[in-house]
Amino acid sequence: MKAYWIAHVDIADADRYSQYTQRTPQAIAAFGGKFLARGGRSEAMEGRPTPQRTVIIEFGSYETAVACYRSAAYQDAKSYREEWARAEIIIVEAFAAP
Repeated sequence: MKAYWIAHVDIADADRYSQYTQRTPQAIAAFGGKFLARGGRSEAMEGRPTPQRTVIIEFGSYETAVACYRSAAYQDAKSYREEWARAEIIIVEAFAAP
């Protein structure tokens, strides 16, 4: 069953954050991940204010999504983000429709 990373990101320094975004696609691709949304237009309808970026990435399975996040390649990319952006990343498994 597919799974998704859902990330909400607020960026303090866009130039330095770009070092993260340059490294992330390779880490995601190595696990078969596919970007479905990557910082496009968004609007919060309920809850907290809209983050600067919302990213949704699809993986073939929950286990693969978790493995990608924990991988050395992604952890290296993440190290370029941590000082310059605040992120919330949730991994959620899709449901089987009846």
